[in-house]
Amino acid sequence: MIMEIGIVAGDIWHYLDEQGEVKLADLVKGIDKPRDLVLMSLGWLAREGHVVIDGMNEFKIVLRKS
Repeated sequence: MIMEIGIVAGDIWHYLDEQGEVKLADLVKGIDKPRDLVLMSLGWLAREGHVVIDGMNEFKIVLRKS
């Protein structure tokens, strides 16, 4: 499972690099992976400080700029 989370985290990284800031719903659709797996991978990226997640009801995600 850890391997799958890491692979999807890479997919998220590339998707955000191409798209810029996106809504969580659009990210899940764009990645085309199970929502739970996307959320676990997004949590990993957030914990590592690679993404910024903003919003209360409608989350928006963007890569953190160096």
